[in-house]
Amino acid sequence: MKKILTALLFFTTLYANAQTLYVKTYGNPKDKPVIFLHGGPGYNAVNFEVTTAAQLAGNGFFVIVYDRRGEGRSPDTAARFTFDEALTDIDGLYKTYHLKKAVLLGHSFGGVLATLYAEKHPAAVGAVVLASALVEAQENFRTILRRVKDIYREKHDSASLQYISLIEGMDTASLMYSSYTLGHAMLNGFYSPKHPSEEAKAIYREAAKDSLLKKYGSQMTRQAPNGFWKNEHYTTLNVLPNIKNVVARKVKVYGIYGKEDGLFSEKQVSDLAGIIGSDHMDYLTGASHNVFTDQQAIFINDLKKWLK
Repeated sequence: MKKILTALLFFTTLYANAQTLYVKTYGNPKDKPVIFLHGGPGYNAVNFEVTTAAQLAGNGFFVIVYDRRGEGRSPDTAARFTFDEALTDIDGLYKTYHLKKAVLLGHSFGGVLATLYAEKHPAAVGAVVLASALVEAQENFRTILRRVKDIYREKHDSASLQYISLIEGMDTASLMYSSYTLGHAMLNGFYSPKHPSEEAKAIYREAAKDSLLKKYGSQMTRQAPNGFWKNEHYTTLNVLPNIKNVVARKVKVYGIYGKEDGLFSEKQVSDLAGIIGSDHMDYLTGASHNVFTDQQAIFINDLKKWLK
């Protein structure tokens, strides 16, 4: 019988500039550490925290969840929203929890940071797990627009098709282009599975009752996307070359994506698998963007198989 693992909450003052970040840990500190890097920019870790962190810890991992500087529950009016700042805060987690090596689990935009950290500090990273992670932003936007156009054509929705034509005429590197494109992805349910499993339905029903998720689940901050766009041009990011570098430096990279995630084309997932190895990729039926919730049992089993 598995022992019950208690989630311990720590608010950590990171050495970078003495700013307190929201950090929560789950499980036994003696187990293999996994740092969860949430999506966004501008979001938080609450979805993973409420639905999956304790379950993953219960399978023999020490799970560290935090909100990035200036995002979610880590408010910081002095946040710069740069990759250097974000990687320095990850350094702070390593120092606080005395980690020599950890697994970086990057969801969506968090996958970019996991990749960049592993590229910079390969000896400190046991593995990178890319969960519905951004790898080539412009291809995501083209995929979304192509798919929503198909939906609007089928519905004979000429007004929406006109709107998409306006978006396609924008500067594709602009924040407005990405915001409007992602807005249409949300409107058309691209972040949710069309055929959720019974397991996922039960998890979502339970999560909907959680006060933390009610408060923060849909909370977004504008400063983070504006800052990362201005400082790092994140709407044109392509980290495939960086992933190749990480693999070349002998860091294992794994990918878990959902077949019902409307942000990614099959070609994108296939191209990534070609870099990290097809045996390091799981492309899941019945899962969309929150793959750790949509197919939680498979997600956890994949991590156990790959990381133990």
